[in-house]
Amino acid sequence: MDSGSIPVDDLAGGLDLQATLESGQTFLWRRDDGRTYEAADPTGGSAWYRTVVGGHADGPTDVVRVRQRDGLLEWEATTDADALLADRLRLDDDLPAIFERIPDDDLLAEARAAYSGLRIVNDPFFPCLISFICSAQMRVERIHGMQTALAREFGETRRVDGETYHAYPTPERLAAATEAALRELGLGYRAPYVKRSAELVASGEATADDVRGLDYEAAREAMQAFVGVGDKVADCVLMFSLGYLEAVPLDTWIRKAIAEHYPDCEKGSYAETSDAVRAAFGGEYAGYAQTYVFHYLRTRG
Repeated sequence: MDSGSIPVDDLAGGLDLQATLESGQTFLWRRDDGRTYEAADPTGGSAWYRTVVGGHADGPTDVVRVRQRDGLLEWEATTDADALLADRLRLDDDLPAIFERIPDDDLLAEARAAYSGLRIVNDPFFPCLISFICSAQMRVERIHGMQTALAREFGETRRVDGETYHAYPTPERLAAATEAALRELGLGYRAPYVKRSAELVASGEATADDVRGLDYEAAREAMQAFVGVGDKVADCVLMFSLGYLEAVPLDTWIRKAIAEHYPDCEKGSYAETSDAVRAAFGGEYAGYAQTYVFHYLRTRG
């Protein structure tokens, strides 16, 4: 594999790789030590993370490994990974400038201090969609386990240095899977949602192109053409795959934050409450505030 490194000091606002990859945004990376989403207090570290890029019949399947050590984001890959990492980890985001647009209340200040350098990810659309369809009523550890199982059972493989790596399944592979096979991987009642949404993407009946470029509210509505996607899942996919950094998914931890820190934002309905929290978090980059608060409360609150 090729190798390279990116100086973390060159990134505006730095980087906390572990917080970025283990903050409930993405389920496509796995630690070499097998402890993804298992560390009791994920505040950094030098563990190797790996992911597989591609996995489609008409393109390459590449392996990317990355870790943060001695002020560097080090990588090993079967391709040149500098541009890929900049894209997937949003390394060009200017975190200080973003947080100048976000109110610096006590909770946000604590979350930023604990996880300085946490960045919002930019995952591929289909894996992000399926991951969050699987997220209903699930802890992040279980969601990650489901995606690992899907890749193992239905993804393309690539062997590098004697080790087998599994890509995330294509829409066509998951569309062809039986509900029974998906249930056996622990998806439960989510299995038909995953299969039907995969069928929609594979057939072209509903795709990311139907959502990209729409105004935020219209994009959230358009996302719900996929089966198993309501407001919260739509907001997650919009933020973590399609670049809608104003999205504020209202999950259990954000609702806890609302109850304890932002009670005036509770408006009764998802849409109105989300609008109020978005305004409280500064609007354009409210998703960054949401992600920091979510991770902080889940791990430390």
